[in-house]
Amino acid sequence: MSRVRGRPATVPMPNTPPPVVVFSDLDGTLLDHRSYSAEAARPALARLAALGAPVILSSSKTAAEMGPLRRALGLERWPAIVENGAGVLEAGRAADRPAATEYLRLRGALARLPPHLRTPFRGFGDMSMGAIARATGLPAGEVPAAADRGHSEPGLWQGSEARRSEFIAALAEMGVTAREGGRFLTLSFGGTKADRMPGLAARFGTPLTLALGDAPNDREMIEAADIGVIVANPHGKGLPPLAGEAQGRIRRTRLSGPAGWNEAVQAILNEQGL
Repeated sequence: MSRVRGRPATVPMPNTPPPVVVFSDLDGTLLDHRSYSAEAARPALARLAALGAPVILSSSKTAAEMGPLRRALGLERWPAIVENGAGVLEAGRAADRPAATEYLRLRGALARLPPHLRTPFRGFGDMSMGAIARATGLPAGEVPAAADRGHSEPGLWQGSEARRSEFIAALAEMGVTAREGGRFLTLSFGGTKADRMPGLAARFGTPLTLALGDAPNDREMIEAADIGVIVANPHGKGLPPLAGEAQGRIRRTRLSGPAGWNEAVQAILNEQGL
């Protein structure tokens, strides 16, 4: 995506295990809330690149959305967590169309529901591009990538709370989980950002793990890391005090967005003697 700015220089893959693996949310964390720029984080990104430290992007975005973003940030040699942990986009790949079989399985599970449970749920697969644009607030040009689902199905529930509970229970019997987000009820076969972290970190040995995020859906990821960072976000709900803050394992930034990201990463690298 051309509007992402602040690409660091890349260096060859290290022959030795990296000293740290960074897991990072995008919007409002590594990318500025308004400008969508990563420029303020460029010094820390360059320092991590020099260390050969993986920066694994972790977002609710699809692989089709994440691929161009990751490339623009110069991070395409590292895997990325997509669709809030329901899937992984492997390094160097622009998308993961073969894995869309999971999405087809989700749609199949929905089709097996009785009409009184299926009808009140309107997923992205039930919507036109215009309807998705209205539901998400995305510009029309970005809607096709958001609709290119591989692992999960966001949707709007338009029925009663009692029916909603019945809907979720019926899907659970088919192995489908439902997670409530800001506006969507998102279905998947499981997996969160935090669930993906151990396996991805293990690919690089047993390095220190650092996770940065700014929103409630980043909480599990932040808590699962050796060091977690809550990046200030004056535009969102923010996160309540977390248990790890009292011990200093989780910290908060003074600055917001990529400036806060840069501030925190630089300080942690200094503390670790890196």
